[in-house]
Amino acid sequence: MDSADRSALPPAGQHANEPHSNDLVHRLNWLRAGVLGANDGIVSVAAIVVGVAGATSDNGPILAAGAAGLVGGAVSMALGEYVSVSSQSDSQKALIEKERRELAEEPEEELLELAAIYRSKGLSEETAQNVARELTEHNALAAHLSAELNIDEQDIVSPWHAAFASAIAFTLGAILPMLAILLPPENIRVAVTFGAVLLALAVTGAVGAWIGGGSKTRAGARVVVGGGVALAATFTIGNLLGASGIV
Repeated sequence: MDSADRSALPPAGQHANEPHSNDLVHRLNWLRAGVLGANDGIVSVAAIVVGVAGATSDNGPILAAGAAGLVGGAVSMALGEYVSVSSQSDSQKALIEKERRELAEEPEEELLELAAIYRSKGLSEETAQNVARELTEHNALAAHLSAELNIDEQDIVSPWHAAFASAIAFTLGAILPMLAILLPPENIRVAVTFGAVLLALAVTGAVGAWIGGGSKTRAGARVVVGGGVALAATFTIGNLLGASGIV
């Protein structure tokens, strides 16, 4: 393995005596992806239904446009996530097979390489060799994948799981603006949708910031302002088109 691969280290704050830290990182990554997917569903579908509501007061076109946006967005999110995670998964599998092949063809060289990795982390020559030897005897492939690439063979991401989770998150987010625009009386439904969407965005922004360890206030404000601009723009365009008689 080259020096770039060899320098891969666990995430900040992760220690060897924390066996579940990798699992926690994966769970937080999934949660972050879910929050972002829901946020996309809220904003994109809300912008669609508010824009149509600005052009017409009929529920039919609003429902049709919102449903189309929900289905199209969920499929698009799922497809994008599937392609992205498939590439990541293929890369991980290729690295694992490469390491397995090197262990079969050059076991002594790989043992020396593993010892050198631990020596570079501050262990003495004797201790590094003992650690490398014991880890190799226990599970050579797992030892090299962890030390060189920070990969666990059991943690290869599933493109199908990622696609499904992304579609579900988007759909759940999209349901909110659909209900907010269709259930209230006509004279207040746009205002209700604005309020519900901006409140939901503030929550998703704060949750995303909590996961990433950032400022909840700043993150919430960013998504609220962005969502508010999107809703205002689409409503204005729909209103202009409706008033002009084009639609």
